Amino acid sequence: MGRPPRHDVDRLLDAAAELVAASGPSTVTVAAVARAARAPSGSIYHRFPSRSSMLATLWLRTVDRFQIGFLSALNTEPAARAAPAAARHVVAWSRAHPHEAHILLYGPADFDEPNWPSEARERLERSDRRVRNAVRALAERLDRREPQEVEQLFLATVDLPYATVRRHQSSGRPIPAYAEDLVTSCAATLVG
Repeated sequence: MGRPPRHDVDRLLDAAAELVAASGPSTVTVAAVARAARAPSGSIYHRFPSRSSMLATLWLRTVDRFQIGFLSALNTEPAARAAPAAARHVVAWSRAHPHEAHILLYGPADFDEPNWPSEARERLERSDRRVRNAVRALAERLDRREPQEVEQLFLATVDLPYATVRRHQSSGRPIPAYAEDLVTSCAATLVG
């Protein structure tokens, strides 16, 4: 049985995520990731043809990992508990994955999205569409079809919990233990 590659894709992306958490996406260069991962630059170029490709892969891996639990929470039954569950997931996941949470506090444009390969841009659109469709499906389950009602669900499940995460992470403080309960309560109040 062979050894796993010393400089596999996940290890390189983990090093890139640490760079983002420490200093932002602009610091994620091939040379910086090579230094952080103690890997030759050739190992990185072997896996990613360009910096944009590496940034795209980092963003999409993070989004995919986050969305597993988030989309599941949006399908919680009864429907009235789904928005609070999704809000809680945002904070709980961010606490459990602080480096990756830093990534999601930026936007794809901060990760050079205009220069991503077309396949990566298509994956980004699919992942964004999954969230939009899941929130709209929750609105249907709650019999809330007016645009402002759907917007209220986005506020409860995305905007409010991310604002809570952002405030603590940008100050360098850990997310407090009560944050999950706070966003859950606020989401329940917003959704009514």
